[in-house]
Amino acid sequence: MMKISRVLSTQHPDNVTIPFFAENSVMNGDDEVKEAFHVFSDLGIDEQLWDAEGKEVDNFVVKKLLAKHQDYFQKIVLGENKFLTLRVPNPEVEKDEGKILLETLHSIPRNADLGKMFYKQDSAPIFEVMLPMCSSEKQLIRVHEYYKQMIIGLQQKSMVPGDLTMREWLGDMSPKNIRVTPLFETKEAILEADKHVEKYMKYENIKGLQRVWFARSDPALNYGSLANVLLAKIGLQRLHHLQEKTSIEILPILGCGSAPFRGNFKPTNVSSMLKGYPSVQTFTAQSAFKYDFPLQEVIHGIEEIKHTKRKKPFPIDEDFGKKMIEKIEKDYQQSITLLAPLINQMSLYIPPRRKRKLHIDLFGYARQNKGVHLPRAITFCAALYSLGLPPEILGLSALTSQEIDKIRSSYTTVDTDLKDALMYFNKDNLHYFPLEVQKKVQKAVKLFSFEVDEEHNKETSKIMAAFKNRNAEEIKERVVKAGKIRKFLG
Repeated sequence: MMKISRVLSTQHPDNVTIPFFAENSVMNGDDEVKEAFHVFSDLGIDEQLWDAEGKEVDNFVVKKLLAKHQDYFQKIVLGENKFLTLRVPNPEVEKDEGKILLETLHSIPRNADLGKMFYKQDSAPIFEVMLPMCSSEKQLIRVHEYYKQMIIGLQQKSMVPGDLTMREWLGDMSPKNIRVTPLFETKEAILEADKHVEKYMKYENIKGLQRVWFARSDPALNYGSLANVLLAKIGLQRLHHLQEKTSIEILPILGCGSAPFRGNFKPTNVSSMLKGYPSVQTFTAQSAFKYDFPLQEVIHGIEEIKHTKRKKPFPIDEDFGKKMIEKIEKDYQQSITLLAPLINQMSLYIPPRRKRKLHIDLFGYARQNKGVHLPRAITFCAALYSLGLPPEILGLSALTSQEIDKIRSSYTTVDTDLKDALMYFNKDNLHYFPLEVQKKVQKAVKLFSFEVDEEHNKETSKIMAAFKNRNAEEIKERVVKAGKIRKFLG
């Protein structure tokens, strides 16, 4: 249980290319079982996130993997060499999916029985759950204590006095303990993450290590891309201080997609990510990372990460960072309020890539009182990139060149990330956007040097023309073409 992966494969559908094993353009449960094996055997990734939150999920993934790939998993032990980690619903936020949390926790001993039968010894193919939208240590403790008290702890109980115990009736329950990892997704939660984690570790008497996941997409959607980077930098610094204080290894996970707005994590940018986030233990490889680049580039990128040791985080002036976050957030949200109707219209033409349940994203919660609702982050990004307006630039008009210079000291790859984003800026489309947004964007683009991708520029001009004419088929066709140029959908 002590091996911690450097790359976590997730099921975020930001890809343009359809994987070779998929039955059609929208991946389903069977496809995702195939994906898990592909990730392990072909890409060399050690950990696959199995998402029981926000989508339909195959609850028998362990059984299917072991049955279909017996030779592979006899040599490569699931739960020791390769890992399936469960992302569960947070009942405090997702009221309608709360019971799925219980189903998922109760599936862990069932999978342990499968592992024991397959390996002929005690085995725990799954022993870790990720709790999204975490905002307090109590949420983590509830999950951990439910497993310990209501699943493991009830083994000595009998349904009828003097009758068989639960262990005698149903068999031994294992593993005896699980790892619960928080996923922090809001500004307040990320800034207070070290405090929540410290209280949780103390209550549960955690020894050795604790993983902590910072989201990249939803905070960027809420506060702006640059604001979210500064937020993560502060959070990572505070986690490092917690590690030094407690002598417990704190291993951060950074959620990141291939779009610059969502992390700029792609096989061709691995070195920059490792340089920019030296204290991060685990990076999330989303679908575009895995499927929109040549196989050898993907494998090479994964190997580079696996062979690079974690280091201390870049120091950041927290007071300055928080001041910049507030400035960017205010400016960003002013633009988003004006752009929301256009984004929502354009989102109707973005192709889905995985089956998902209806899900209200964090921006929906955060902004519902102001009447602003947006699609999920991937669709949001795809809509704006397709129209030639990279969302990374939104919010930056509030900054001065001197403030950007100071930001560079802790966000050392800011120029690379903005260059990668602004190559998809189409200045000829800018006049279609609200006048106030035009002014902000014109001011912000002067802060960075970049070269426009002319091929992408042509496609976004054609997309905008088709969008104005409501030519649905042409929009959808060209959205995919533009995504293939970028090597990510959104």
